[in-house]
Amino acid sequence: MSFLKLEGVTKRFGGLTAVSEIDMTVERGQIYSLIGPNGAGKTTLFNLISSVLPVSAGRITFDGQDITRTPTHAMAKLGMARTFQNLAVFKHESVVNNILTGLHSRLRTDPLSAAVFWGRARREELWARERAEEIIDFLEIEDLRDLPVGTLSYGQQKRVELGRALAVEPKLLLLDEMVSGMNQEEREDIGRFVLDLKEELGMTVLMVEHDMGIVMDISDRVCVMHHGAKIAEGTPAEVSADPEVIEAYLGGSRAA
Repeated sequence: MSFLKLEGVTKRFGGLTAVSEIDMTVERGQIYSLIGPNGAGKTTLFNLISSVLPVSAGRITFDGQDITRTPTHAMAKLGMARTFQNLAVFKHESVVNNILTGLHSRLRTDPLSAAVFWGRARREELWARERAEEIIDFLEIEDLRDLPVGTLSYGQQKRVELGRALAVEPKLLLLDEMVSGMNQEEREDIGRFVLDLKEELGMTVLMVEHDMGIVMDISDRVCVMHHGAKIAEGTPAEVSADPEVIEAYLGGSRAA
């Protein structure tokens, strides 16, 4: 059974069809990338998968469960987490506190136990802080842990947002233009982290990305969208050699 499967997924905004009858399969443990020109419908499709937007037509299944009509707040408990194209961090809070917010969905203490901070509440708090430190170590931001996120560089803030998504302990991680606005060194670091997530933790990653170097270097499969429709799918080598893809997207990148 496919880990994530989209069947005829469509999104309409009035008379505009932003995503048109997308069929797509992501297998467990893959790094799967969505690419295409600006306005191709990639982020809209991400929003449909993560239930930020309702599907107009079609079906989405995740880990054997139909999630087409699942409310947004339930996605984290199902094992799905994401980052956003625009930063969505708590800028006045510290790095460690931002990551701790991602662990909220993993906690089970009732309000009364939390108020007296005893027993299960204390154990969960200790576990959460230990887990946050593990994520901070993994992302190599130990020296930033106590700083307000708003004082960090853009690339560092994106790394904190990734850490908060990892705190959910997702089975599927969605990364929406994770390396946009980063310098070359920062982009390479993120590529290395994503590969480590796959190779060390067996995590499945679905990316929307414009950086073709990252896409071609680390992806197992690539889906190309144009004007809301899928125009190609395959390995990075297969997609990069597709004439329709070259005309719609890769050709412009190569010329640059």
